[in-house]
Amino acid sequence: MTTKQHTTAQATNRQLLQEKLAEEKARKAKRRRLTRILTGVGVIVVAALVAFGLWSARATDTTASGQAPAFSLQTTAGTTVSLSDFRGKPVILYFNEGAGCGSCTQQMAQIEKNPGFAAAGITVLPIVMNTADQIQPDLDTFGVKTPYLLDDGTVSKAYDTLGKGMHEGLPGHGFVLIDGNGVQRWQGDYPSMWLDPATLLKEAKSRL
Repeated sequence: MTTKQHTTAQATNRQLLQEKLAEEKARKAKRRRLTRILTGVGVIVVAALVAFGLWSARATDTTASGQAPAFSLQTTAGTTVSLSDFRGKPVILYFNEGAGCGSCTQQMAQIEKNPGFAAAGITVLPIVMNTADQIQPDLDTFGVKTPYLLDDGTVSKAYDTLGKGMHEGLPGHGFVLIDGNGVQRWQGDYPSMWLDPATLLKEAKSRL
């Protein structure tokens, strides 16, 4: 190889090396852009999910009134409870997901501990779509003494509580206030799975 050929070969190698370096630099820049884009998309998706979670967990209520649907249900105590049993006295129906929902049972346990309901003459009736054998262990775990009303879905549907929580075919976490004349005064749904009993009592008393 002559000196000229050697010089030409060196120049060619340098050019190829520069081209490879330029290509590698371009690939790295493209990867950085892609990473920034994916990170941005991820942030947007997370923000959207958080916003949707907050939106879907928001409480909703209605004051539309009308005669409350009548019902008679068996209870975990082996008795039968009818809405008509409470004529002349206000009642709060507490629809919830039932067995396996710890926060649902804790809600009732805390309601029992609030003496304001009894003082106001308001009875809270918890209603679940379970058998007694299914729900009783939850009641024992949280020390709930109030008998639960056992629904096959008919009453939950009549009061439009199905699909208001995490499960399409079950009630959500909601309350229905019925006055002593059997008129529905208020309904509130709480997908967050909790309502402070003092707030519930205040809502009820303000509408009676």
